[in-house]
Amino acid sequence: MKKLKVEQAVGQALCHDLTGVDEHGVKGVMFQRGHIVTASDIPTLLKIGKSHIFIWEADADEVHEDDAACALAEVIVGDNLTFNAKPSEGKITIKAEVDGLFVINRDALRAINSVDDYTAACIPSLTPVNKGQKVCGLRIVPLVTKQQNVDKAVGIAKENAPVLSVLPYKPLKTGVVITGSEVFLGRVEDRFEPVLTKKLARYGANMLGFTKCPDELDKIQDAIQAFIQKGAELILLTGGMSVDPDDLTPTAIRQTGADIVMQGVPVQPGNMLMLGYLGGTALVGVPGASMSSPTTSLDLFLPRIFAGQTASPDDIAGLGEGGLCMNCDVCRYPICYFGRGR
Repeated sequence: MKKLKVEQAVGQALCHDLTGVDEHGVKGVMFQRGHIVTASDIPTLLKIGKSHIFIWEADADEVHEDDAACALAEVIVGDNLTFNAKPSEGKITIKAEVDGLFVINRDALRAINSVDDYTAACIPSLTPVNKGQKVCGLRIVPLVTKQQNVDKAVGIAKENAPVLSVLPYKPLKTGVVITGSEVFLGRVEDRFEPVLTKKLARYGANMLGFTKCPDELDKIQDAIQAFIQKGAELILLTGGMSVDPDDLTPTAIRQTGADIVMQGVPVQPGNMLMLGYLGGTALVGVPGASMSSPTTSLDLFLPRIFAGQTASPDDIAGLGEGGLCMNCDVCRYPICYFGRGR
């Protein structure tokens, strides 16, 4: 860019928007990028504090902030994301087009943010999002950047696509097995069904039903197999998830032959969650804390399961950092650190 006194700029094109405060005290764009300066503009330019303006120099190898931001936005967004086509002062907002799970290629994002002049500020990866929700703000820091910076950032995004995406929830066929002789015999009112009905509705679960079972291993096994015969893709099992000898739910899950990812997670509330996979069916032992706490480990895993994400033991071990819920008076999850992990 070349700096000129406004008196010398007549006939030149502005290389960026100029803002100022109008007669009503409102700040806004007074002259748009590309505007050809006229002699009549000079008093206004001086009034908004612009004694100099900047114009493009030939062969300067510089890219305007808006163009640089757009170049990256076009390749950094993956499925189910959209962005504003007209940046404001080099800033682009990226939003979710569907309800789902926001996913980041973290290494690629870190590499892009290491490129001179580029910044991409996102919500954490694996955050549940709603349609229309803002997930990323992309911006160039200076007014212009070098072409080599644009090429580098765009190259990283292309090589690691998708860097940002939203995985939509799938309407999984879901069955719930509620264990406990006291519930089965009607001595105690079941508190799990209303809680799980509400939680599962958020993800559009295709409910196969709720089955109550006594504390008998063969009955629990029969209930699991009945749901599998119906094509269940997710089976939740409640009750009997603690460490008492007569708590049979973990044993029932293991005896299906499922590959067990973990029994117990570094998350509170909800330490006792269990997860296994039997072919294409996810088996989840629901922690007892889910009856009373609005947010538990179950709320960390359900959106991932419905978005088609599988969990590994390493993923779960990383949940310890940020795994302690503070039980705030008003729960704002997922707008908090809970479950972010490392």
